[in-house]
Amino acid sequence: MTAMQITKDNAYDALDPTDFPAMMEVDRYNARSTAFDKIISATHDHFWDPLDKKYIDFSEKFDIENDQILPDEFFPIFQTKFGEQLTAKQKVKFANESARWILSSILHGEQGALSLSASLCHILRDPGAQEYAANQTREEARHVTGFSRYVQARWGKPLPVGPTLGALLTDLVLAPEVYKKIVGMQMLVEGLAMGAFATLYTKARDPLLVRLTQLVMTDEAFHHKFGKIWADRTIPKLTKQEQDIVEDWAASCFQTLLFNLINPEQMKSVYESVGIDWKAAHESLLEAITDEHRRERMREGTDIFRVLIKTLLKAGIITDRTKSFYSMYVDMDELRAEGDHMIGDDIAEEGIKYLQTVNFGMKRSGSALLAAAE
Repeated sequence: MTAMQITKDNAYDALDPTDFPAMMEVDRYNARSTAFDKIISATHDHFWDPLDKKYIDFSEKFDIENDQILPDEFFPIFQTKFGEQLTAKQKVKFANESARWILSSILHGEQGALSLSASLCHILRDPGAQEYAANQTREEARHVTGFSRYVQARWGKPLPVGPTLGALLTDLVLAPEVYKKIVGMQMLVEGLAMGAFATLYTKARDPLLVRLTQLVMTDEAFHHKFGKIWADRTIPKLTKQEQDIVEDWAASCFQTLLFNLINPEQMKSVYESVGIDWKAAHESLLEAITDEHRRERMREGTDIFRVLIKTLLKAGIITDRTKSFYSMYVDMDELRAEGDHMIGDDIAEEGIKYLQTVNFGMKRSGSALLAAAE
């Protein structure tokens, strides 16, 4: 069965992954789009190497037995009857095992992004789009190395990928449709990542994790733009049927990511580490966290799902047809009025300035570099 490609721009034309001879057609080499030249060029200004200590040193110590990597506010369970029963030692253990689960999920997500970017190299016909995908593949590879080294330094090895996240990443990587890959990964997962990294950068208590998240954000800010270019060139030209297909796919991915983060079943091993039954914990959380409480949390600028919803809204992938689904979590009018600035942009800009100083002994405006890549 032939995949349904929703393509409105030649820059995103796709081939069957088994049709490599089409990649060697001579006319294709001279038909390179310039749509991605700016973000390709900008990659040179934010190079970093996770194996080079001048960028980051994974030998930095942290007392994981006595200090929490993330503060109490990350863990709603602490506000329930179960949290009140935990000793100080158990709270530290639960918090840091939860951090291990979060960082392991991020690591698996980065592996998904690496494999998806590589898969785009096999199907994108346009040489410029293909070069961008190759660049992103390289950057995702250093993210995998970076988070792998961090998890190894703090816990020895990561936790296995949860069934929900694992299934979504597998669907995205193996999907033959370009729109599914770009909406699912470049816009939703990358949007979620920017929100998560901004939150970790702001609130993590481990300086090594703070440094790592900022370095990764210098790359992610540009990955996000690849999805924005697709949306700008595609969404306004969609038929009603195509718009509905894209919106439904985005809503499905969003729901899966939300479920993965908030459902205690995905963290059974973490709850078990301190003797809490995850089912009982789930019931307690439902009692403790009302819809109003959840909505208020998502109004906070660093909330990770707020960034994700804003990405979809600005891209035109949330319309009157689907806005009620997302309105359960944020005030859509308030979000629309915020402008185009995204949480994490300022952190990425500062990181770019740091990298330019390290790499070139010079300081340029990180914001100018991000703007130039538009």
